[in-house]
Amino acid sequence: MRVSRRAGVVSAFLAAASLALLGAAPASSAQLAAGTNYVALGDSYSSGLGAGSYDSGSGSCKRSSKAYPALWAAANSPASFTFAACSGARTGDVLSSQLASLNASTGLVSITIGGNDAGFADTMTTCVLQSESTCLSRVQQARAYIDNTLPGKLDQVYSAISGKAAAARVVVLGYPRFYKLSGSCIAGLTEKERAAINGAADEINSVTAKRAADHGFAFGDVNTTFAGHEICSGSSWLHSVAYPVEESYHPTATGQSSGYLPVFRSAA
Repeated sequence: MRVSRRAGVVSAFLAAASLALLGAAPASSAQLAAGTNYVALGDSYSSGLGAGSYDSGSGSCKRSSKAYPALWAAANSPASFTFAACSGARTGDVLSSQLASLNASTGLVSITIGGNDAGFADTMTTCVLQSESTCLSRVQQARAYIDNTLPGKLDQVYSAISGKAAAARVVVLGYPRFYKLSGSCIAGLTEKERAAINGAADEINSVTAKRAADHGFAFGDVNTTFAGHEICSGSSWLHSVAYPVEESYHPTATGQSSGYLPVFRSAA
């Protein structure tokens, strides 16, 4: 009799628990985001250089309200948002000055990094101002750095992020190819130079994706969204040579909202 009564109580409890679970609505992505502490790290592609609407308080970091981290935060209202990305940042700058906001409660981290380490700005300046052979040589120098030195630099950054925010989902975003080959441009760089620069972009994305995966991070390939919107496409989401000159070869506001944001949103 006692065994039977106990079995009945247990059965009733399990039935009630099952009904409660079946009736509970799953948390929406917006609800999950609202409980997330989000930190945006990285370089100018994350700070939003080229998109305009810069926060005057960010100084030379050029943090834009139209950058993908700010757009995602505005749409999802995370519990907290720290915008630490800074124009010109290298891996060493992330390690020395951008990780202070990471902690055990950090739920989401985004980052673009590595382009400045590889000499992105100097390579483009060389290619615009000097001969084709000099440009190709500089691109090859950048690729050698990407292959031989950058992996270790990325490992240091990714390990530091994991060490400070072990529970966070980390999304590493890549860089777009700059040029549509056989496109609408009739002046400027040669087609060989454009192809070489695109090849270097592919190389840094390949290396970055591999290092991110080895650390258990997600990688967002923005070439999926920038396809058809490169320089020389006739509908570019990237500045070519621009004024201010520092905005050259950076995403426009549309490049941030339609190129970077959808990729980050999906990965986050």
